[in-house]
Amino acid sequence: MWETLQGGNGAQHLWEITAGLGIGVLAVAWLVVYLLRRFFQSTKEEHKEQIRASGPRTENASAFVAASMQGVIQRLREQEKELERLHKIERERAEQTERLSEEVTRNMPAGLVVVNATGIISSSNPAAEQVLGIRGLGFRRYSEALGQNSALTRLVAECLETGRIFRREEVEYVPPAGDTRHLGVTISPIRRSEGKISGVICLLTDLTELAALEQRMQLKEHLAALGELSAGIAHEFKNALATISGYAQLIPESPPREAADYAKKIVEQTRNITHMVAEFLKYARPLEIPEECVGLEQVVERATAEIAQSMPRVTIECNGNFGDVAGDEGLLRQALLNLARNAAEACAEAVGGGRVTVSGEVIDGEEAGWQRIVVADNGPGIAQAAMPKLFRPFFTTKTNGTGLGLAVVQKIIVQHGGQVEVRNCPKGGAEFMVTLPLSRRVAEAVESKQGRS
Repeated sequence: MWETLQGGNGAQHLWEITAGLGIGVLAVAWLVVYLLRRFFQSTKEEHKEQIRASGPRTENASAFVAASMQGVIQRLREQEKELERLHKIERERAEQTERLSEEVTRNMPAGLVVVNATGIISSSNPAAEQVLGIRGLGFRRYSEALGQNSALTRLVAECLETGRIFRREEVEYVPPAGDTRHLGVTISPIRRSEGKISGVICLLTDLTELAALEQRMQLKEHLAALGELSAGIAHEFKNALATISGYAQLIPESPPREAADYAKKIVEQTRNITHMVAEFLKYARPLEIPEECVGLEQVVERATAEIAQSMPRVTIECNGNFGDVAGDEGLLRQALLNLARNAAEACAEAVGGGRVTVSGEVIDGEEAGWQRIVVADNGPGIAQAAMPKLFRPFFTTKTNGTGLGLAVVQKIIVQHGGQVEVRNCPKGGAEFMVTLPLSRRVAEAVESKQGRS
């Protein structure tokens, strides 16, 4: 009985403990829920306070609009300050670039003149004023400053009108002081994005001293060439006259038959002198090149046919394309005939027989085409030591040569606005390359070019 009661009291005590724990857990849970609610309520209230503090109350529409406008104005002011800062930076950069450009222009060794579309000099540097001998070029009409009829004025006018670019032109200019100057000129147009010419840039270089030095050098070269030419003539005449004198002294004491032979040799020497004088006159006499059209194909065919007839042991061929050039047919035929004859004589003793090839090629150019004629042979070639002297008067590698053939060839080709070159072929023999323009050049331009080369 006691055990039964004692067991009942233990169960009751266990139930009481369990109930107490449950009530405690519920109390803790309620407390947690209560605290969370208070936390969320306080956070919500703070958020509302922030909204009320950051903006106007929605109840007052005018205050809200005013605050919004004030905010926009504030942002615009901030952006305006940023734009002012950026604009200041760009202005400083532009001023720095402008100062650098002015310093570069002012310190350029070459003269710079800028002419606008109306013909007014908008900019110039001190070097230009020094080259032109004029102070205060700015804001003057270029034709007035440079001279109404000067070559420089004509070039600037043509560039303004047509947009043509002039590179490394040489003109004579007379400044107000009166001393003639030689100027190197480069003129180019200034174009806008749509291609319209808005001005002209003119670069000037004073070449007066250089031109004077070039003239002195040319004079020295001419005097040296004249001395060499005179020495050659004297040498040829001396040899011929010595031979004539020797035969003439033998005639009185010789039998009639030997005297006749001596007289024949005297006549032969006289003919040699006459031939040499004639060749020299061809070289020395100024050439007048007409503007007639010359078909090079017929000229080459006639020259090669003449060589084939006079030297049948040498095979001569003609191939390629030949155009028409402006010039003198007789002179061109003489030049090509001399080249073909020299080539045939050089290869006449070649093993297996001599062979000469005359080939033509038409080369297209930007403004006008060119005709190239190559005369090649299979002979022994030309010694390197003789290469620089081939076109000098009275220089010859032949036993009976006068040394004027190639000199005459070069003069004829140069007077026609072309050039002649020589080189040895890799497989043996030599070739002469003649280049002629298909359109006639101005004689003054050819002479000036030859003078500068």
